Amino acid sequence: MTFKSPLEEMSKKTPTQFWNDNCAPADIDFAMEHGGVGATTNPVIVGQVLEADLPGYKPAIQRLIAENPTATEDEIAWLLNEKMAVDGAERLYPVFERTQGKAGYISIQTNTKYYRNAEKITEQAVHFSTLAKNIMVKMPATATGIKVVEESTYRGVNVNATVSFTVPQALAVAEAIKRGMERRSAEGLDNSLLHPVCTIMVGRVEDWLREVAEAENIIVDPNALVMSGVAVFKNAYCIYKERGYQTRLLSAACRHHHHWSEFIGGDVSMTIPPMWIRRFANSDITVENRMDTPVEPKLLAQLQKHFPDFNRAYEPDGMTPEEFDGYGATKRTLAQFFSGYDKMVSIVRGVMVGS
Repeated sequence: MTFKSPLEEMSKKTPTQFWNDNCAPADIDFAMEHGGVGATTNPVIVGQVLEADLPGYKPAIQRLIAENPTATEDEIAWLLNEKMAVDGAERLYPVFERTQGKAGYISIQTNTKYYRNAEKITEQAVHFSTLAKNIMVKMPATATGIKVVEESTYRGVNVNATVSFTVPQALAVAEAIKRGMERRSAEGLDNSLLHPVCTIMVGRVEDWLREVAEAENIIVDPNALVMSGVAVFKNAYCIYKERGYQTRLLSAACRHHHHWSEFIGGDVSMTIPPMWIRRFANSDITVENRMDTPVEPKLLAQLQKHFPDFNRAYEPDGMTPEEFDGYGATKRTLAQFFSGYDKMVSIVRGVMVGS
């Protein structure tokens, strides 16, 4: 069989899936041509998509404004968010049908500003889950978010836990989903349509440790930092396999080819930005099982010696749920999502006032 690219070969020959890391129609189409089976959004991504093609989205924004004459800019922004997710879901629906609901999802993210309010996140998650059959809902793996993961699962939401960087978070998410499913089973509810995922933002693990190294004048083998997120993800994957969790791991925040190539062969998903999808599609990287190859012990040892925050991320008991919100990568990412949301609203505001 001839494949268009290593991405397509991976998708056809291994259990490893990949998704497009935005909701732009052309990017989703390109990913699907090379074997992509999903897509995802967050406040930063939506703002970037709007900024890149505002002329294309402006009529839709104007239409929403006209149809909702008393709506605030925030309300219009969320209606637009929903529209972009529904449009992406429609594009991916053939994959959803072909795989009998096991793939073909687009993720829409709950409001970052709710990250401490379980009731509001849950309410929004349940609403989003009604927009299309192949909608997956993102919620943060914060202390509050873990409670929402269980409750949303119980209410039949396909969950994608995000703002997640560590093995302890991934385990807490899987256990919360397990509890939610057990509650459903106890009431005779069907779990066959639930295909939850837990994201580990591997590139943001690396970003954070680089920031720590800079601030604390730490020098290690550069490859140790490059492989830091990979090591966390592989450790979580091993534990998931041992415990038989139904939740699927998803890698995100791709920074270089190791955030793709090192996970080939695993029964996992990867969300990859369009730029990297195009680069990987044109690469000479071979499709072979690297998921089961551990990170070099000497690199792991350097990370464990010099970075307490790596150990907090890598060890299963490195943090309690009460500590998730205070982890450096969590605080950094929440701040960026707040900023991304503000940018998205400012674009809507500009159309609303005609600037």
